[in-house]
Amino acid sequence: MLCYYEKLMEINVLFDERLEGCLDTVWLKDIAERILAAQGIGNDIEMGLVIASQQKVQELNKLYRGKDAPTDVLSFTMQAEPGDESETGFTTPPDGIKHLGEVIISYPQATKQAEEHRHSIKREVVILVIHGILHLLNYDHIEDEPAQQMAARESAILKTIEGGLD
Repeated sequence: MLCYYEKLMEINVLFDERLEGCLDTVWLKDIAERILAAQGIGNDIEMGLVIASQQKVQELNKLYRGKDAPTDVLSFTMQAEPGDESETGFTTPPDGIKHLGEVIISYPQATKQAEEHRHSIKREVVILVIHGILHLLNYDHIEDEPAQQMAARESAILKTIEGGLD
């Protein structure tokens, strides 16, 4: 007997306890799927999206980046860097699904930045999700040329999904 199933994008959305309900889970999944589609990523992927407190994001920033300071978004990729032949430490699962990693957004920082930029919290969250997902896909902004490429890609993706943000 043959069993056919369609593999879909799996976007796991989690909230810190006190932040549940601040954003709609279905909306967040839709935004992440639209960003991945804009990047030409197929359906056989899985990633996590976490809406967290500033304290939690700062703790993670200190622990993993050595920076004891607030930040708006962190990305933890499960993909090898381009050209990196070393082992990533992760076993490729037999399910054929590409596990991208996790994007963690500080909701309080997103709120603050939305006010500073005079746009909606939803728009700011979209900007941060785009930024985080691009990091999962090995974009970076440490050096000038890759930073320009990443900024251009962020802008292009934002334009494709702008409807209904404000």
